[in-house]
Amino acid sequence: MLQASDDLKVMMDAARAAGDGLMRHFGALASLGVRTKSGPADLVSIADEEAERTIRAILGRARPSYGFLGEEGGATSGGDDAQTWIADPLDGTTNFLFGTPLWGVNVALAREGDIVAGVTWLPVLNEMYVAEKGAGAWLNGQRIHVSSRHRLVDSVLGCGIPFAGKPDHPVFAREMALLSANVAGIRRTGACSVDMAYVAAGRWDAYWERALNAWDMGPGVILVREAGGVASSVTGAALDVHGGNVCVSNGTIHDALIEQLNRALRAPTS
Repeated sequence: MLQASDDLKVMMDAARAAGDGLMRHFGALASLGVRTKSGPADLVSIADEEAERTIRAILGRARPSYGFLGEEGGATSGGDDAQTWIADPLDGTTNFLFGTPLWGVNVALAREGDIVAGVTWLPVLNEMYVAEKGAGAWLNGQRIHVSSRHRLVDSVLGCGIPFAGKPDHPVFAREMALLSANVAGIRRTGACSVDMAYVAAGRWDAYWERALNAWDMGPGVILVREAGGVASSVTGAALDVHGGNVCVSNGTIHDALIEQLNRALRAPTS
């Protein structure tokens, strides 16, 4: 049974509270105030901003000295630079706005730059993924593990597809050309939180994406690692959650996947 720390408990409370508010808006999108943030495919809603305020308030009351980094409000110093909450109040905003259930709330804790705890709450699916350094990864109170498949050809991968305004479209096209003929399948949910949680739970064997932020990947990194998997950059280098990209896997296919991603990065396929 998971023995959650006080930090992890308050993270779960914050994620659930934010999710409760988001669920009140979900399904009633016609009455939801929506505007564009930086382009037509990067939507942000009133619900998103409300959710971040909820998370900030709950975490701030519990640990007022911790810093906070959020997608909507940016970074705030709390006095203790070694401890930082990292939150994405609504990952999968476009899914949310279009009535698709694949969206979630991300909350992570970084200590001296290392992600030590993470929560991904998927309200519509009623799935709470949590992990803490040294304590394993859990889904609704049950221990989870990455898959055991060891050949790329037998594997199902999750990915993020760069949309309008994002870089690396040619690189992604080369990745798909190299990988699609050599794997069992490639999936795209439209929410990094979902894809990384699915790797931790063994539903996907790996996931990669470029042009990400720390709040997108934070909880997923600790979830995958505590479930027995590996997290690195897309080149195979040590992961920096502020580095803009991630590749997570069950570990056994990691080197083979990284090799293909590096091939795509270097040059077009013939």
